[in-house]
Amino acid sequence: MNSKHIAFVALMGALGNILFLISSLLMPIVPGVSLDLSHIPTFIAAIYGGPLVGFLTGLLIGILPGIQYGPLSPSGSWLALVALPIGKSLTGITAGMLCESFQINERRTNRSLLTIPLVLLSYVPECLFTIFYFTVLLPYVVGVGGPFLLAFILPKAWLEIAFMSFFMAALVGNNGFNSFIANFITQGKGIK
Repeated sequence: MNSKHIAFVALMGALGNILFLISSLLMPIVPGVSLDLSHIPTFIAAIYGGPLVGFLTGLLIGILPGIQYGPLSPSGSWLALVALPIGKSLTGITAGMLCESFQINERRTNRSLLTIPLVLLSYVPECLFTIFYFTVLLPYVVGVGGPFLLAFILPKAWLEIAFMSFFMAALVGNNGFNSFIANFITQGKGIK
């Protein structure tokens, strides 16, 4: 990784945390569950930078949600401070691997259309980790079960990811955005 890539990860991580803060303050759904658009920078980083950049960006983006739903929450569990960055980094690395496998940045046709299912698929590992977190980790480590929250969290998360998949398809198909990102990362190469 060179200094441009490190700066790109830091920029996307900061943007993700800002998006989380704004969306969680403006759109709480129930206590402990709010709208979260922080994965938009994760997907940008993963699509244009590859798995490592997506992983590191997801890790950074998980910090503020981890603090809010960990030490600052009524349950006060430090487990969320570790688990949320791990979950978000799973999405970043998966999106980067899928985009490299399907050569999203090399395609000239159907690039936007292919981005939609790849973004949706890239959330599956985090979804499985979220189920594990609420059904196994929380009850075992903290002593409080959380399966009830899954009824709110998972449908909300999939709706957010569906929205983001179309949003990312629009960004990937936008030549101006692609030129802007090319200033930070060499498009199509990613970071090995």
